[in-house]
Amino acid sequence: MSKEELEFFFNSSDFSIVGKAYEWEGENVVHIHTDKIKHSFGSCNDVLFLKEDNDANEGLEYLYVVYVSKQNDEITAKVHSKSFEVEVNYIPKKQELYSRNKGILEVNVLEEKRVMIVGLGSFGSQIAIELAKAGVGEFSLFDFDRVELHNLARHTATVKDLGRLKTDVIEESIKGKNPYACVKKYAININEHLDLMEDEVAKADIVICATDNNESRFNLSSTLVHQKKVGLFGRAVTRAEGGDVFRYRPGGPCYCCLIGNQWFGLSEGEVSNVASARRNGQIAAYVSERDADAFVQVGLSADIEPICNMMVKLALMELSRGVESGISCLENELIYDYYMWANRRERRHANWAAMPGAGSKPTIMRWYGAHIPKNDNCSLCSDREVLLDEGGTIRSKYGDMINLDMSGLSVEE
Repeated sequence: MSKEELEFFFNSSDFSIVGKAYEWEGENVVHIHTDKIKHSFGSCNDVLFLKEDNDANEGLEYLYVVYVSKQNDEITAKVHSKSFEVEVNYIPKKQELYSRNKGILEVNVLEEKRVMIVGLGSFGSQIAIELAKAGVGEFSLFDFDRVELHNLARHTATVKDLGRLKTDVIEESIKGKNPYACVKKYAININEHLDLMEDEVAKADIVICATDNNESRFNLSSTLVHQKKVGLFGRAVTRAEGGDVFRYRPGGPCYCCLIGNQWFGLSEGEVSNVASARRNGQIAAYVSERDADAFVQVGLSADIEPICNMMVKLALMELSRGVESGISCLENELIYDYYMWANRRERRHANWAAMPGAGSKPTIMRWYGAHIPKNDNCSLCSDREVLLDEGGTIRSKYGDMINLDMSGLSVEE
């Protein structure tokens, strides 16, 4: 409900009013308003469909009558209305819907590709919609959260989506751009359904990890290595002052190879909301609600869009790999495993040079790429057997200690 509407009624001279309740069918979410609101489809009426050779008198009681005919193998329709003249526009056929992308993207290839997206927050929601607009044909979506008020500043959802499952909202957005897309939804915590994760990764052509917790990143990384699938990991750092993207390709360095590098700064990930931060340990249980709220200082939507855009470009390039198209040229450009972006000269970017006259020095608003060395002692992708000794130290089967940053993980993990 709207606080503004409640205040307006409370301060009015009315003792009672009749409002409207709008229910999201099948979702157990109701939006209540003091007045009728405009919704996406306006009024609803019955429509009569007739073959062209039927008697028009049959449709006199209907507001709309649709006459369907076929000429030269092309099916068309004329719509008659009691009260006004009707112009007919058609949603294009599947093969015509993304014809403008041809030359840059090979649409016929993308419509057969399956993308798995884990996490439908400010990152995952934008990436899903952009891939749908590019013509990707199949999606597997994972997120157990619902749309909350704090999401709206950066999420693709609107006020009318409050309370709904993010999987339902994003399915609707995908089909709004590509009505022919096949969408599978899983409103679950993927860390509690590892068998399903394994099955879905096996089906996917690329996996996008857009979560805000380390457990899911490790689980997905392990499954990508096992299933030999391409994966993208993206995130923003504190207040979206910057962010980074990591791409895993089978046989190359994995996510665990990456976090062994001290400069990666895994603990600096952005806190997206209090509830998830308490779940994954970013905010301790003893921290008060007031202090916890101070942790949640997310960046602007414009701050994360360059990172989302990079992930979309990488995804489209990987999905199109081996097929000649306009995006093929990026294969010679986006050759790195890891990409870093800075939005503002603050905190860890404070000493970076100003853009004018920066020369070879690092500056903001520019991508930097790096090759990540494959860790021979990696606990996920190395051929060497790794063991955890009684003291919690990770060692190879040869007994030497492995230098792997496992801060924040329990001994069991």
